[in-house]
Amino acid sequence: MTRPPSILKAALWMAGWLALMVIVAVAGRETLRELSVFQVMELRSVIGFAMLYPMIHRTGGLPAMATARPFSHLTRNLVHYAAQLGWFYALMLIPIGQVVSIEFTMPIWIAILAATFLGEHMNVWKITAVALGLIGVVVIVRPATSSIDPGQLIALGAAVGFGVSVTLMKSLTRTESTLTIIFWMLIIQSAAGLVPALWTWQWPSAYVWIWIVILAFCGTFSHYCMARALSHADATIVVPMDFLRVPLSAAAGWLIYGERLDAYTVAGAALILAGNLLNLRGAPRPPMPARIHNSR
Repeated sequence: MTRPPSILKAALWMAGWLALMVIVAVAGRETLRELSVFQVMELRSVIGFAMLYPMIHRTGGLPAMATARPFSHLTRNLVHYAAQLGWFYALMLIPIGQVVSIEFTMPIWIAILAATFLGEHMNVWKITAVALGLIGVVVIVRPATSSIDPGQLIALGAAVGFGVSVTLMKSLTRTESTLTIIFWMLIIQSAAGLVPALWTWQWPSAYVWIWIVILAFCGTFSHYCMARALSHADATIVVPMDFLRVPLSAAAGWLIYGERLDAYTVAGAALILAGNLLNLRGAPRPPMPARIHNSR
């Protein structure tokens, strides 16, 4: 669905994405204390679908979710499922702030894929924004000269997968509604994870059920926020806004799990914010239409 570009609307939807994704990281760690990653992801998708269904019903029910691009949905969601699987595994192996920081190699792949396949323009502002953001991530992570932790490699692989997923999502927003994109995400990922989830099944405790519901809600509607943001602006504008998730996640790790928030994290966050401001300054302003006729 083609919409006039709006940086403000994209930023507001990304604020929702940021808040929900920080909660997802905490909820994911809590649920993985008891359950397998396959079971957590399956419950997230199934419960998320139940939460989303009232919106589906109001827009015409299941017939309204029909798509002319099933292969694009299938490809995007299988890639996203694999990336998400890696992200949750990494969450069990390394600190939350480090998982999210490594994830932000993703804009490298986003920029390349969006420019190559979606025809998006990379000007000097966007390139500088991505560069500053990535430098900020490196300052926060400070890679050690010793052997790399397996969790870091898994997180890096997940970042590549997320880059492909976001690029495919941006392509889908040109012809599909946000609700249709999220509907097919939940359906395909539920089907993909059903067998391994049943194979590793165990009943969650009452405490973990609470976190599963939180995870399902935040996981489902965070993607709704991301899809809406991508419908209002290019991927190379939307994704750098997500850099703010690094300091936010680091702060959550410090407050909840006692993971230290040091001067390097603060410095990295400042670089990330600077990159976002440059990116927003360099974004082209949409032309003002003379008159818009309501054809509804």
